Amino acid sequence: MSGSKSSPAACAHAANLPPEARAGQPLGLAVHAMPEAEATVATLQRARHGRWQMLSVLLVCAAPVIASYFTYYVIRPEGRRNHGELIDPQRRIPDLLATTLDGATLPLNSLKGQWLLVSVAGGACDAPCQRQLYLQRQLRESLGKEKDRLDWVWLINDSASPAQALAPALRKATVLRVDGAALAAWLAPAPGHRLTEHLYLIDPMGHWMMRFPATLDAAGAARARRDLERLLRASSSWDEAGRPEKP
Repeated sequence: MSGSKSSPAACAHAANLPPEARAGQPLGLAVHAMPEAEATVATLQRARHGRWQMLSVLLVCAAPVIASYFTYYVIRPEGRRNHGELIDPQRRIPDLLATTLDGATLPLNSLKGQWLLVSVAGGACDAPCQRQLYLQRQLRESLGKEKDRLDWVWLINDSASPAQALAPALRKATVLRVDGAALAAWLAPAPGHRLTEHLYLIDPMGHWMMRFPATLDAAGAARARRDLERLLRASSSWDEAGRPEKP
């Protein structure tokens, strides 16, 4: 039975061994690297959490705009079609310099921050041009208390000057001269029509998003007004009259 007993020397040797060795576990399996691994995992978790926070902030900022367009285009079809033609993809106001009638210059994209109802015509403004200007003014006025959220804009695409007789009718209009070729690279007519035959709608973020049919008549103008009313109603949670002040 001597084989079943440990000698004193063997017992002393075992007592001097580390706990891992006494438990029969190799020293190579010690968990010295665990704190570093835990730190790496924690760093990855913080980075993932940060990305989710950033996405949440972006969604919160974009939610009102997304909701308004979703409401207009999806939730409230009401069994009808838009009278205006939706532009897809939408086109942002280009970086162009425009000139006022008194010769001052300003960036065209400074018009952002308001809904814009835009017409295009030469400065001589023949009878069809004058009819378009009249319809623009009437469409804006028909919006009642919401009209201050929509600017009436006439973009002159040549070097001619409007007749002085038009000045009283244009008091509430924004009239700017813009290079014709550059303007035609941004706005476009429907096939078979000219740029000057349409009214164009720009949203407050500066995107051309709708084109009304060419040569609107009274009935067409009434349907265009309903489009405007729906868009203004759908965007009322995030769009206010006037342009935001620059910091």
